Amino acid sequence: QVQLVESGGGLVQPGGSLRLSCAASGSIFRINAMGWYRQAPGKQREFLAGITWNGSTNYADSVKGRFTISRDNAKNTVYLQMNSLKPDDTAVYSCNLEGTDFDYHLFGSWGQGTQVTVSS
Repeated sequence: QVQLVESGGGLVQPGGSLRLSCAASGSIFRINAMGWYRQAPGKQREFLAGITWNGSTNYADSVKGRFTISRDNAKNTVYLQMNSLKPDDTAVYSCNLEGTDFDYHLFGSWGQGTQVTVSS
C-alpha cells in the first residue's frame, strides 16, 4: 500500500508564493513519475506539472513560467513551487504517483489534496 501526503497549502495574497510538498511512502520499488493536479469548485481536475524518474518535466500552459516541479529521490518527495499566484489558482491541489511495486506491477496513487486559496 502506498500513501501520499501533501502539505504546504494555505491562504496567500495575489502575487505571492507557496511551496507544496508531497511525500510518498509504502511498498514502492520505483517511482516512475509524479505529478501535480488541481481541481477548483465546479471544474474538472486539471494537470499542472509532471516529473519522471530521470528528472524530465512538463507543464500545463496555464502554469508554465510560474510553477516549478522538482523532486528529492532520497525522500520520495515531490515539490511544486508556485510563484505569481492569481485568484484563478485557487483550488485543491493533489499529487499523483505512478510507480512499480516489489512484484513489478505498475500502480497509481493519489494524495488527499491540500487547499490553496489566493485572495486579498
